Amino acid sequence: MTNSESPTAGRADRPLRGRVALVAGATRGAGRAMAVELGRAGATVYATGRTTRQRVSEIGRATETIEGTAERVTAAGGTGIAVPTDHLVPEQVAELLTRVEREQGRLDILVNDIWGGDHLVGWDQPMWEHDLDDGLRVLRLGVETHIVTSRYAIPLLVREPGGLVVEVTDGTADYNRRYRKPLYYDLAKSAPLRMARGLGEELSGHGATAVALSPGWLRSETMLDTHFKVTEDTWREGARQNPDFAVSESPLYVARGLAALAADPGRARFNGRSLSSADLAREYGVTDADGSRPDAWSYLEDLEAHQRAGADAGPRPDPEDYR
Repeated sequence: MTNSESPTAGRADRPLRGRVALVAGATRGAGRAMAVELGRAGATVYATGRTTRQRVSEIGRATETIEGTAERVTAAGGTGIAVPTDHLVPEQVAELLTRVEREQGRLDILVNDIWGGDHLVGWDQPMWEHDLDDGLRVLRLGVETHIVTSRYAIPLLVREPGGLVVEVTDGTADYNRRYRKPLYYDLAKSAPLRMARGLGEELSGHGATAVALSPGWLRSETMLDTHFKVTEDTWREGARQNPDFAVSESPLYVARGLAALAADPGRARFNGRSLSSADLAREYGVTDADGSRPDAWSYLEDLEAHQRAGADAGPRPDPEDYR
């Protein structure tokens, strides 16, 4: 029997072969990268979102689509399946999970990466001056979508032991003890941390694990081409505009960490916890595309401490020391 014919062939480089993942919010950024890396590990990945090649969501970016994500998953070695889904519509989410059950008979990994609310946030506005409709939609996009998706996905996920639920947010539990102004953003990014903690309690009796996961300063497509006017190849030019950007990371970094977590048979030790891309890098030895291991949250904490210390603080923290 040749190696290619062996029943164990490929397990080392395809540890998620036979596993089924749903990445909700997989159109771009971390969601797209996580879907691809789960596929690279061998998983079948359902990539959902609102932007397709036929329809663009309210965000207004036609460049990235769920079909494009699914094709990248397949090209990486997995099986990518694009399913247009508005995760604020329970009927659509229920139909999505009915399809996963019909086609796969199981769900092993749920990644709640749904967001899409940045354009609605009034970053410098106090709560009472913030547009109410925009603020409430921020909460719907950042919190309600996660609740609706978990409601319909978890019953399928807990049918087999070992399921993993990942609540993606911005900021670790330690860092988000700070107020992440404005109020609506703070609520939207704190809620997934609490959801992971609560789901961890409820899932523990079903052999499943829930975690919150935060990338650092993410070089998403929007961050690169809209905010800094650079590309992934030229991202360091953005640090000339804002020196702190030197601690940023590509979506691949958190995606590699997630894939390693999903393949870890002992991942239950993290149940209910908040993890960052840097935490996963330290745990599993993964790196960003350039071989570095950025730790944006540690850098920001030290930078804030330096600013509080004032004139006696000494040299400003260097973001390069946190890579």
